[in-house]
Amino acid sequence: MSERGPMNLEQGWGLMQRGITKLKNILEDLPESPFSSEEYMMFYQLVFNMCTQKPPHDYSQQLYDKYRESFEDYITSTVLPSLIEKHDEFMLREFVRRWSNHKVMALWLSRFFHYLDRYFTYRRSLPTLNEVAFACFRDLVLFYEIVFNILKIFSVDSLLDTVLGVRKGEREGERCSNISGMHLTIGFSADLVIDQEREGEQIDQSLLKNVLDIFIEMGKGQMEFYENDFESSMLKDTAAYYSRKASNWISEDSCLDYMLKAEECLKREKDRVLIYLHVNSVPKRLEKVQHELLSVYATQLLENEQSGFHALLRDDKVDDLSRMYRLFSMIPRGLERVSNMFKQYVTAEGTTLVKQIEDAVSNTKAEKRDVVGLQEQKLLYAQVFVRKVLEHQDKYLTYVNDCFSKHILFHKALGETFEIFCSKVISGSSTAEVLATFCDNILKKGGSEKLSDEAVEDTFEKVIFCVIEVVVRQLAYISDRDLFAVFYR
Repeated sequence: MSERGPMNLEQGWGLMQRGITKLKNILEDLPESPFSSEEYMMFYQLVFNMCTQKPPHDYSQQLYDKYRESFEDYITSTVLPSLIEKHDEFMLREFVRRWSNHKVMALWLSRFFHYLDRYFTYRRSLPTLNEVAFACFRDLVLFYEIVFNILKIFSVDSLLDTVLGVRKGEREGERCSNISGMHLTIGFSADLVIDQEREGEQIDQSLLKNVLDIFIEMGKGQMEFYENDFESSMLKDTAAYYSRKASNWISEDSCLDYMLKAEECLKREKDRVLIYLHVNSVPKRLEKVQHELLSVYATQLLENEQSGFHALLRDDKVDDLSRMYRLFSMIPRGLERVSNMFKQYVTAEGTTLVKQIEDAVSNTKAEKRDVVGLQEQKLLYAQVFVRKVLEHQDKYLTYVNDCFSKHILFHKALGETFEIFCSKVISGSSTAEVLATFCDNILKKGGSEKLSDEAVEDTFEKVIFCVIEVVVRQLAYISDRDLFAVFYR
């Protein structure tokens, strides 16, 4: 019996192509029986034999090259045409299906050619078989400007079509000229994935998630591919969309309506990215939305005369103040601007109160010549001033606690405000002297209300102690608190 000679490349590759052809037929849903364990072992043994023959019949390098060519031929002859002939949602579904099939093909061929990974690629420091398979799909499909351009169309052209009223035919023609003659229908897939969802319509979110997950899979655990080839474009398009939205809203809506829309958009955008984008994209995308909706128009929103921050305080719009606090807490230095405006408003109100008392005292001096009566009237005005100050402080402390979540910036602003106008001279007396007299008057006489003994006893804990507690808090704003103690003694 004669010894069999080495198998040549043409003969061996011809046998391998039978298995590759069968695998392609299975992927294309053509009639084929599944691979049996005998077939699998036959193809594995075939590659093993061709790689372990003595030189010059060791065909490891040639088989490694043909492994790559098998993917390239299948992609260019079958995958790309199947993507080009479909449009919109159907093309996206085809893309997801082709990626799934590609992974199946890579799985089976890497098993057939596994001996190459065990020795050849390791010794030569070459990409593994799986890495070669992934690279073929990435280079021939994504970098062929098919799906990548479609994904860019999602967020830019669709919004131009719908929001700006650009004719679909013109936009399609412009985009198709950049995709090597392929005719892509922009409207449906773009509106479906981005515009329709943002306008409140239902879309197939799982389809979009599957498409975007491919970018992450391509990175093999690294986010660079996803970030550079999808996320960066997505963030630019998100900013462009909300820039147009904000521009329309700021010119058409009140500050209150604008904030309602902005808050709803931010909520929906957060829900959206959590559903089908990678978690790393959440803060980046929300930052873009927050910048376009809030940072860009912060001054207009805060300083609007009819519905800005001061107007909300003036009209006691508690819910809207809370909403403004929530929104401006999202942007850099947002709360700092709001707290400064809060300080300006409260200072202006307190200054007005001081001026009213001073004017009243001046008018009394002009009308009365009786020194005793004049002193009593001045004392009365001082007592009124203290009560007004306490009411004033309670009112704005409530805003700090209820609307501004007790944030330290607003506590600080309130403290600085009261320190400003509570250090003024009232009726010829310092605030410290006025407060000392006020406390003494309440505790000794029941105050200007002339409470009966029974009323004082019934309301002492409920009213008097409450008032004294507020007064003590007020002392934190008095620069001459030591003087207060002297006057009270």
